[in-house]
Amino acid sequence: MDPRPSVIVRRLAGIRRILAVSGGKGGIGKSSVASVLALILSRKGYRVGLLDLDLAGPSTHMILGVPATPPIEDKGLIPPEFAGLRFMSVIYFTGDHPTAFRGSDISNAVTEILAITLWNALDFLIMDMPPGLGDTTLDVIRLVRRMEYLIVTVPSAIAAQVAKKELSLLRQLHVPVVGFIENMSRNIRVRSPFSPDLECIGPYLGVIPYDTTLEVALGDADRLIETDFSRHLERAVPAIEASNCLSSLRL
Repeated sequence: MDPRPSVIVRRLAGIRRILAVSGGKGGIGKSSVASVLALILSRKGYRVGLLDLDLAGPSTHMILGVPATPPIEDKGLIPPEFAGLRFMSVIYFTGDHPTAFRGSDISNAVTEILAITLWNALDFLIMDMPPGLGDTTLDVIRLVRRMEYLIVTVPSAIAAQVAKKELSLLRQLHVPVVGFIENMSRNIRVRSPFSPDLECIGPYLGVIPYDTTLEVALGDADRLIETDFSRHLERAVPAIEASNCLSSLRL
């Protein structure tokens, strides 16, 4: 019997809230939301960790400009600290090489990262999830019980349909959903016509306009926190802080 699932429970025991940032599709700004949300929470005084679980395309290290300082090994791996965050990513194991994981390899990699990382006490652990409803998502749902989901979408009928499928799966598996954020809006005064379709499953936490300054701020945590993207995302933080999703945790 694999002992790692029970090890994972112990590794995560000191974390008050675990928030998975997802969205079904790629290219919707999910990793940017996860990275900047972690920065915002940290600057509000919370102890925050950021875990990049996108095994095929990790990008949070590039978004934040995390240096290539490897984790320290001491009965597990201690995540390096950067910009007030504790940071862990598959990039520490793969470097710039492509990761051709399949099937059981994906499950093994996800389980191993969760089992060996020593987060210690945190207020929030933000997990950047991969796109889609594949093995990584299902493994994380299986292994991390005290978890809430934050869904990111864009004003697109296709993105909304994919988000609805993910929300439906989370409901079936009794995974709490904090709500959803609409990213890359061209008109923040007009809500997307697809938003009401998602509200039947998760509360609407707000809209983030398409920010032309975000790209030039990538790689610089101080500049990221000053963007319009960050300022609009920060408006969703009180609802995330006040969420009572944990009252319906899966046992």
